[in-house]
Amino acid sequence: MEMTLLTLGWIGLYAPLALGAVGSMIGCLRGGTAACGAMLEVESGYGRFVGVAAMPSSQTIYGIVVTMALPAAITVDNSPGIFALGALSGVALMFSALAQGAACAAAINASKSKPEVFGISLAPAALIEGFAVFAFVFALVLAGRLPQ
Repeated sequence: MEMTLLTLGWIGLYAPLALGAVGSMIGCLRGGTAACGAMLEVESGYGRFVGVAAMPSSQTIYGIVVTMALPAAITVDNSPGIFALGALSGVALMFSALAQGAACAAAINASKSKPEVFGISLAPAALIEGFAVFAFVFALVLAGRLPQ
């Protein structure tokens, strides 16, 4: 039983980084694919497409910070909390990166044909980023309440 609890604690410790990175990879893939397609159809403005395609990478940074904020000493007392906090924040970061990648791809597709909507087309991606920030901040707050 003790080994199982400790294993769950270690999984929870790495989950925010790993799951955030998986979501960022897939989100950037979706945005990057849309950016490459847009570059074939326009004559300029490539940089903004690449910048938008990279937006889902922030969830990996949030995952790194949450992982570093969790207690480094894994014990039987803190393992269940570390697992729950790490796994749930990681899932939230992963899904927000996936959704943000889709929103970024849509923004790129909209702005390649109608450049004047570039800024407003990023609003859904910014809203999704806000949800990732909520998960990030509350994970940090709750990490401070875990037993050492």
